Amino acid sequence: MGSNVIPNIFKAYDVRGLVGTELTPDFAFATGAAFARFIIQEREPGTIVVGEDMRPSSPQLADAFSAGVTSLGLDVIRIGLASTDMLYFAAGKLNMPGAMFTASHNPAEYNGIKLCLSGARPIGKESGLVTIENFVRSGSPVSFGNVGKESERNLLADYVQHLHMLVDVSDIRKLKIVIDAGNGMAGYTAPAIFEGLNLEIIPMYFELDGSFPNHEANPIDAKNLKDLQKAVKKHGADIGLAFDGDADRCFLVDENGETVNPSDLTALIAERELKKHPGSSIIFNLISSRSVAEVIEENGGTALRSRVGHSYIKAMMAQSGAIFGGEHSGHFYFKDFWRADSGALAALHAISALGTSKGSLSKLLKPYQRYFSSGEINSEVKDAQKSMSIIEQK
Repeated sequence: MGSNVIPNIFKAYDVRGLVGTELTPDFAFATGAAFARFIIQEREPGTIVVGEDMRPSSPQLADAFSAGVTSLGLDVIRIGLASTDMLYFAAGKLNMPGAMFTASHNPAEYNGIKLCLSGARPIGKESGLVTIENFVRSGSPVSFGNVGKESERNLLADYVQHLHMLVDVSDIRKLKIVIDAGNGMAGYTAPAIFEGLNLEIIPMYFELDGSFPNHEANPIDAKNLKDLQKAVKKHGADIGLAFDGDADRCFLVDENGETVNPSDLTALIAERELKKHPGSSIIFNLISSRSVAEVIEENGGTALRSRVGHSYIKAMMAQSGAIFGGEHSGHFYFKDFWRADSGALAALHAISALGTSKGSLSKLLKPYQRYFSSGEINSEVKDAQKSMSIIEQK
């Protein structure tokens, strides 16, 4: 593709754009070929694992991307429907680079591509995404003389088995739980993850529907949690879980229908992880509550503060050997999960902690609620680069 027809949809950590105008099959093919070229350059394994979410455009875009990859002679393993953390599991377990077709919590008219190296190592602007973008703009060489192979593999059961290996939920007391999948990928993964556990599950919006007919699959926005809050109180549930569109983030609602501050969940998981790995390092980002660092240090751990953004947290985890990292945005990273973020693992930690305690979720989290929290504040601007330039000049 010529640079004059390449849309400006390469972001800090992924590719995201409007389907049909910015993100097209032609663009996906070119990006697949560019990614393959990058993988060859980096001497990575020669097979790429590709997953997709429930958006109507995802299968066609994944088809085109895979064709671009195989046009350069690399192989593709298609895992079909997947949450983003399931794709990270595949990239880690199979030790292959990966590509996930999802726009996460973005509205229905969008789609995107998240890329990673083998071992689920992140690719962002500072770790290869600029190179891939330049390859797309310059046009990657296509050699159909040595076309790679494409195969399919279902990894859902393996993914679930790995989650249960990391968090023991076998001895929990009976819990009533409401799960709002937001018509996103948790509607596919949650039944497999929670099946057979000592849980009474009340499902909400498990039907896979990329038009998001009930509410946006963006639980960081309070309005998208209202249905879950009402359902928790109506059913007298012990806990409510809300997942975003690609199910890599999880937010909690307590038994009173009150939303749980993600910093409280970070502190809870940090304390649990430090019991398993005494003296380890734990990472939290700049906007997390001060209580997080306090809890880490009180439990004998080393508290490390990171810039906001998954690439920074994952890099710091690799450098420091940290066992866990939490962001106020609802992303939770686990060393035993290839340092990738997993909403499912965070949910299992919350369920395990609650299910092995005698009290309510609000009582369980009370020790971590030491300071007033404003919640996450996000601002939208028309031109992010221009706005950042103005800030830097101040």
